[in-house]
Amino acid sequence: MPRAKMPAYERIAIDIANRIYTEKYKEGEKIHGRSTLASEYNVSPETVRKAIKILEDVEIVHSTKGSGVVIGARKNAFKYINRFSNLESIKDLEKQMKKLIEERERLDAQLFQTIDNIIDYTGKLRHTNPLAPIEVEISARCSHIGKTVSEVKFWQNTGGTIIGVKRNGELIISPGPYVSIEAGDVMLVIGDEKTYDRVMNFLAE
Repeated sequence: MPRAKMPAYERIAIDIANRIYTEKYKEGEKIHGRSTLASEYNVSPETVRKAIKILEDVEIVHSTKGSGVVIGARKNAFKYINRFSNLESIKDLEKQMKKLIEERERLDAQLFQTIDNIIDYTGKLRHTNPLAPIEVEISARCSHIGKTVSEVKFWQNTGGTIIGVKRNGELIISPGPYVSIEAGDVMLVIGDEKTYDRVMNFLAE
């Protein structure tokens, strides 16, 4: 269940009480005026006035016009702080933040591992799934340029079936045995797990 947000003046009152309890402010000491405290806490003087009023009500400090704020009993500061003992301390919040960061890092690691697995499986499926076409680009050095698929006996030599050819930005579907092999073509070929290697070796002859 989310915690109710504590008003700024209550947080300031608790902070001043903590300073008194830890003896940063000592009993009988006069502390900064409201305007100085307002600047320190980056709040309005009215917010500081409310905080001081709370502390006066529980006899932690007392103030008189013209003499500023004077520290009262340290034991009263201790009693006041104990009323808020169920509040999360800064250390608690730091621990919670560290735990959340560690959890996020763990989830990030799992995510990256899953992505790596997908890439790995995709690469493997390209060679093992007969319905997943492989793409092979024809280099200008290929010795079969200008010949048709039938002439070079592409299927007999590679076991692969050409289902499409990307040429000059267009895709030729089911090009058939009489399509020529041209430099820059990208062939879409299907076959078994050994087809890719056979096609690459054949085109490199």
